[in-house]
Order: sequence, then structure tokens, then C-alpha cells
Amino acid sequence: MPDSTPLQSQYAAQIQSDLDSNVAEREQIAGQISSLQEQLSVLENNHALLASMQQAIGPASAAPAKGSTKGSTKAAKKTAGGAAPRIPQARTAAKSAGRATKKQAKPAVKAKASGNTPTLRDLVANHLAQSGEPRSAAEITAGLTDAHPQRNIAGTVVRNTLENLVAKGQAQRTRQNRSVFYTAPDATGATTAKESADGDVKKGADAVTPATTG
Repeated sequence: MPDSTPLQSQYAAQIQSDLDSNVAEREQIAGQISSLQEQLSVLENNHALLASMQQAIGPASAAPAKGSTKGSTKAAKKTAGGAAPRIPQARTAAKSAGRATKKQAKPAVKAKASGNTPTLRDLVANHLAQSGEPRSAAEITAGLTDAHPQRNIAGTVVRNTLENLVAKGQAQRTRQNRSVFYTAPDATGATTAKESADGDVKKGADAVTPATTG
């Protein structure tokens, strides 16, 4: 019976890790769906604008019927006189307006797409990379809450996300007494390298002796 407790803990940790991954993926897909919906809304607005412009131009911009003869076309041109060239101008204006509308809509779509809400996993990973020192789950939760007050960030979710990052090698976990601290993968290596370099410099300085003059 005592051996079953660690096994249950491992299963519980694995299930929690999979659950956190599922939540993170759902948030990412929800952000993509929101971006696609915004793009669809822009396209629908452009379609409505082009349709209203087409109605304003009227049936004169439509292509002539197949049954019309060359003689009737020439007669219509002679009768209309200077009015005939206005039709191509109207078409050109409609095309130019449509292109301008599409050009204006594309930057707006890109701006909205680039403003997707980052996932909690991204926020936690970025926080660890920027801090550069071991942080507890409570400290990370407080930092994220201050930086993103519009989001409801729970400490348990942050802790589970950290454990998920550790399981995937995207974060490191250390224990000090009864406290658990987390760091980015490169942060610990950089601190160790710095301490080693400082030790080498100190050893070199101790080895140099000042020269004495007789």
C-alpha cells in the first residue's frame, strides 16, 4: 500500500499536465477563430460597399446584350456623342475605389490579427525569461497580475503551467528548504557561467603579486 501513493501522485501530475496543455491549446485556437471572424467581418463590409457602388453606377455599366448588332452600337455612340466615354470612367472609378478600400482593410486586419491575446503559457515563459532569477509561483502570479490586470490569473493555474513547462524542458525547478522556485532554461546556465567567470578572475588576481623595487 505505501508504494501506491507515489504512483498515484505521478498519475495525478501527468493528468494535470495534460489538462493544462488542453486549456492552453483551446485558448490558442479561440484566438485564431476570433482573428478569422474579424477578417470575415472586414470582407463582408467591403462586399457591401462594392455592391452599393455598383447600384449607384446603374445598369449603364453592365455589358451589352449578345443580340445587339454592330450597327446599333455605332448608332448609339453617334447619338450619345460625348456621353459614351463617361461609362469607362465610372468603371475605372469603381475599380479604384474598390482597390483603395481593400488596401485600407488589409492593414486593419493585420493589426487586429497581430493583437491576439497571448496564452498563459506564453506569459509565464516570457516572465521567467525576463526575470533572469529564480521566482516562486506566487511571485510570478503577482507579477503577471500587475502586468495584465485585465486578465483573471489564478495562482493554481500558474503553478500547473510552470510544472507543464518543466515537464517539457522549457523551465527549470529548484527547491530551497520547503520553497519551490522556477527559472528559464538559460537563466541558471547564465548565472553559473557568471559565477565561474568571477571565480576565475578572482583566482587570477590573487595569483598576481606586486613587484618590489630595491
